[in-house]
This record gives sequence, C-alpha cells and structure tokens, in this order.
Amino acid sequence: MVKAAVIAAPGGPVEVREFAEPELEPGGAVLETLYSEVCGTDVHLLHGRLPGVPYPLIPGHLSVGRLAETNGPLCDVEGRDLSPGDVVTFLDVHGTCHSCWYCLVAKASTRCPSRRVYGITYGAEEGLLGGWSERIYLKPGVRIVPLPEGLDPLLYMAGGCALPTALHAIDRADVKLGANLAVQGSGPVGLMAAALARLSGAGTVIVLGAPRHRLDVALALGADHAIDIEAVPSHERPEAVRALTGGRGADITIECTGEPRAIPEGLRMTRDAGTYVVVGQYTDAGEVALNPHADLNRKHLDVRACWGIDLSHLYRAVQLLARHRDRLPWSSVISGEYPLAQAAQALRDVEERRAVKAVINPRA
Repeated sequence: MVKAAVIAAPGGPVEVREFAEPELEPGGAVLETLYSEVCGTDVHLLHGRLPGVPYPLIPGHLSVGRLAETNGPLCDVEGRDLSPGDVVTFLDVHGTCHSCWYCLVAKASTRCPSRRVYGITYGAEEGLLGGWSERIYLKPGVRIVPLPEGLDPLLYMAGGCALPTALHAIDRADVKLGANLAVQGSGPVGLMAAALARLSGAGTVIVLGAPRHRLDVALALGADHAIDIEAVPSHERPEAVRALTGGRGADITIECTGEPRAIPEGLRMTRDAGTYVVVGQYTDAGEVALNPHADLNRKHLDVRACWGIDLSHLYRAVQLLARHRDRLPWSSVISGEYPLAQAAQALRDVEERRAVKAVINPRA
C-alpha cells in the first residue's frame, strides 16, 4: 500500500490515507516521490476556491522523484532513454490534445479544453495523481524531464512551479537589457520573477510585498529595492516606485499577488508606454474599479496576462537552475520540509505566510 496526504473536501480535513500500488498501462511509469511542493494553489484547493476540482484530492502538482518502474520504453523530449533510478520531474499538465483550435491555431496550449493537471483536476479516486504521496503514477503521455547531473532535487524544488510560471511571465513581459522592473508580490512567483529579471539583465528591480523575511529573500535573489507593503500605504507605493525609477515609473510591472486591489495600483506605478503583466490572479478573488482613461488609455499601456505553463517553460526552468545553481541562493526560498502527516501544518504555514515555500517529503 502507498501512503498519501488527501484533502477530503473543501475546507478539509487533510488526512493520510492508503492506496493500492498502481497498475501500469503501456507507456506508464511509477515515480518514487522525493519532494513535492506546497504552494498557494494548494491553499486555494483547501478552501474550495477552484471550480470543478474532484475531491477527495491528492495535492501536489510540482514534484521530483526517482523512476521506480516503467512499462515499456520511455524517453525525454531530447529523445534520450529514461530508466528506473533516474531522478526526474514531469509536467503536471496532462491530456493536452495538440489538435484543437487553441493548440494548433492560437498556439496557446495552456487554454486547451482537454488539459488536466496533476494534483488539481485529477481526484484521488482516479489514482496516485498528486505529489503528496509516497509514489506518483505517471500516465502514458506525461512529459518527463530528467534533472541534469549536479542539480540537487531539493534545490530544484526551490524553483518549483513558481520558476516556470515566472519564466512565462518574463517571456510575456519581453524584458529588455537595462529595463526597470517592479514585481508586486513576494511569494514564490514574485521572488522567482525578481530572480529571472536579474538574470535577464534588468536594470533596477523592485519587489513590493510582505512580511519582511520574504523581502530579505527577494534582496538575496537579486532585487535592488524592497518596499514593505505593511509599512508603505497603498496610495504611496506608485510614487515610491517612481522615486526609484527616475520619476517615470517601472518600464515593466509584473503582478504576482493574487489580490485584485493590486491591479490599479500596479498600473499606476508603471511608466507611460510601459508594460503590465498579470500572472497572480489564478482564482476569482473579486472585481476591482479602475479608470480606463487615466489608468490605461492616456498612459498608452501594454497590458498582458499569462495562464499556466507548457513543457517549454518547465524544461527551460530546469536547465536554468542547473546552469545558475551557484549564482543565486535559490534554496533561501524553502522554509522547511514536512512529512505527509504534517501536510495540514504545511498548508497553514503557507497560508499564514510563516513559510515562503513548504516542501512535502514523503520519506520523512
């Protein structure tokens, strides 16, 4: 039997249950879980904020582990054979059809109506399809990415799902060398966005967030300035950003907060003819008022958004971490490891911002 932590229903409880070992289909594999992430999405799942989620649920959409068993030959995106014993991660998005209008015409596979996501849209009754488990069943067609030699699995988890998400946002932002960039939010996605902005050659990088220990991590990861939103009122923050960017505002602002009220604030701290990218509004947290004339039209803003990731973002994130693993203190993002029995505590620590990032270790 395999132990896994389960969110039984919206609102909890979170409990450890036992499941039968998976039966492998041709092309399937079993992953012995080394680590799985606890992120803000899992907090939303706990509270039932995402529609269509099949409870009970094994959370954990970003994981790393060791291949334990395969049913038939497997290879990675570069055509290299994969074997039991290899340390790998995998794209949590599964079932993308690559044949619908969004996949083929719009070139936006993250909007494919067939896509499903490990740890989010697969229920526990469908199998071991979430990372908070001793083992994960990799269905046929799951995209597997091996960790390059020298990339420690725990260091990889420091990037976690936040790094490919932030990479997607940086792509959408089209960061140019020397651009001044503001990041709203100091959670994992905001922290990774700041780190990637620094690696992309941005000029001044400003992170707005709280609490203070998260801002200290932002500075360690390459931010030049950190604005504590618990100390600086919302109406003063756009001016604070302008003061650090020659009086104009940020060339690019990336929203990573999940708080709708951050949107008009972010528009106002972005310079005229600048770019604003929304990545943090993953759940419907409500509406917000803004002035289309003053906040958008007159400012001549380019406003963009991004949803989810595809294999290119995950693959590049893995390669980036391997290449720059010693350049930045990535592991400073991880606040602690938790056994399966403490999954509920891990969720509380993330929700209450005691932890920047919590990691589930099913072997602990």
